[in-house]
Amino acid sequence: MKSNLHPLPLALGVALAAAPFAAAATGAATDLDQVVVTATRTEVSLRDSLVPIQVIDRAAIERSQATSLQDLLRGRAGINLTNQGGLGKLSSLFVRGTASNQVLVLVDGVRIGSATSGMPTFQDLPVEQIERIEIVRGPHSSLYGSPEGLHHDAMSGIGSNGYRQVAGSISQRGERGWVSLRAARQRTDGINACRGTAAGWGAGCFADEPDRDGYRNTSYNLRGGVALGDSAKLEAHALDVDSFNEYDGSIFGGNEAENRQQVYGARLDWDAGNRVKLTTQAARTRDRSENFFASEGSRTFASEFDTRRDTASIQADLALAQGQQLTGGADWQDDRVNSSTPFDVDSRDNLGVFVEYQGRFGAHALQASARNDDNEQFGNHTTGSLAYGVGLGHGLRLTAGAGTGFKAPTFNDLYYPGFSNPALEPETSRSVNLGLAQEGAGWDWTVNLFQTRIEDMIGYDSGFNLVNIDKARIRGVEFTGYASLAGFDLNLELTHLDPRNDGDTSAHGNLLPRRARNSGRLDVDRAFGALKLGLTANGTGYRYDNAANSTRLAGYGTVDLRLEWNVSPAWSLQARAANVFDRQYETVSWYNQPGREYQVSVRYRSL
Repeated sequence: MKSNLHPLPLALGVALAAAPFAAAATGAATDLDQVVVTATRTEVSLRDSLVPIQVIDRAAIERSQATSLQDLLRGRAGINLTNQGGLGKLSSLFVRGTASNQVLVLVDGVRIGSATSGMPTFQDLPVEQIERIEIVRGPHSSLYGSPEGLHHDAMSGIGSNGYRQVAGSISQRGERGWVSLRAARQRTDGINACRGTAAGWGAGCFADEPDRDGYRNTSYNLRGGVALGDSAKLEAHALDVDSFNEYDGSIFGGNEAENRQQVYGARLDWDAGNRVKLTTQAARTRDRSENFFASEGSRTFASEFDTRRDTASIQADLALAQGQQLTGGADWQDDRVNSSTPFDVDSRDNLGVFVEYQGRFGAHALQASARNDDNEQFGNHTTGSLAYGVGLGHGLRLTAGAGTGFKAPTFNDLYYPGFSNPALEPETSRSVNLGLAQEGAGWDWTVNLFQTRIEDMIGYDSGFNLVNIDKARIRGVEFTGYASLAGFDLNLELTHLDPRNDGDTSAHGNLLPRRARNSGRLDVDRAFGALKLGLTANGTGYRYDNAANSTRLAGYGTVDLRLEWNVSPAWSLQARAANVFDRQYETVSWYNQPGREYQVSVRYRSL
């Protein structure tokens, strides 16, 4: 489903850890002018991006002491998260009110995700394998790098609910090549994921299993690159994530899952001279899940879903003049499904061609792009975007942009027996964004107003039937701000969202399910020499669990405290108390969230 390159103007990019401390993370988190990202298929500095973008580097990841990708992203501008029972349990990511399978997720520029569900297993992406995260409203790929010489690092941690974690890496960079290997293992006894019962309709997980639901995750990440002369560079990477998850379920759907997520890719960059750069990339991703029902010492097979995605692309960048660039290329994607559940159709491919222009004229900047996707099932669809930015002086910058999107239904949407609709049509969208930002000495702020209108949005009606909701209208405003004040680093992110069903159904005017209207996050950090203290406060307003808006989930707020002591330049001790006020809340009806938890860890990094 190559159309996912432009599902909606939203994307999440993950760059895997290539070394103990990558070059991209050596600056402070606030040195945004030094961070180089790819928000338009080509490298641009963060301050010059015409679309809203946020970068979380490795230094910020380690400082947060997050134990999962969900912990790291919770409360950030424009992001809503749901989770079904704690670490490792099924999690969904909603960006700017859109559905979880409308978010493009790239790992080192490779599109990942299950062809059946249409989204990656966010809960299985190990935070210890992530070097940096880029959150943008458009297609992009991630960058990475590592310092020269031999480097290695290690960490080990323990915590509440039987939490254990170890990770380590070794890397070598020479004058013309580099290689790195990183391994990580995480395990928890978990909590009772679901408070539902087997009796009655709408009783959550329809199971009576008041026990701990454990989780474990083992991952390996191998990466390498070599310079082929002075004008070409070849890079390759492989990620293998193996997880085991216990959940509350039945003999039909199982209560244990063995999951495996694999990403293999290679990329060749060639500076062809005369201001021309060529890039080719090929990759294969695999998402496999085997489900079992375990009871009273026996284990019964329930189902298997094994999807494979092959991708290839070629791109040419032409420098037309100073500050002007033309980019064009093509990419191909082939999805295949192998499952114990029969699907009427188990494969499809997509061929896309694209062109983009970027120009800078003094204080003004312009970006325009167009793309055509030829989808094997749904034919040709053309999308495009236009963005403009202007510097207003005094550190102020105004940006405006508009774009269209297209997303084909997933295999589950179309063909899963009893829970699908083969008559579904692709979703299309139109989005606009207006942004104003200002940057000063030790402070900055950004405000973005946005609206997305989606035609034929796929979702469940009030009778739990999968349908094309005629229309959906999502409006919102995001605020991000940073200030260094009296030795304190303050980061504030706020979101107000109004995601409405705008179709001609009984749910017209209702809020789209599982999207909180208001959310925010405040991070406060202060260093006292070798000692660092931090606080993260998250607040989320109410949301509805269903399209009919009859099941209301209350808002909640949590506070996390953290401490880090640099014992020496190479060694550090970390401690974290999460949800210190033991707030009880749910992001999906009937599914529990962890209460107060503690973790301590030790980290070593070679100098």
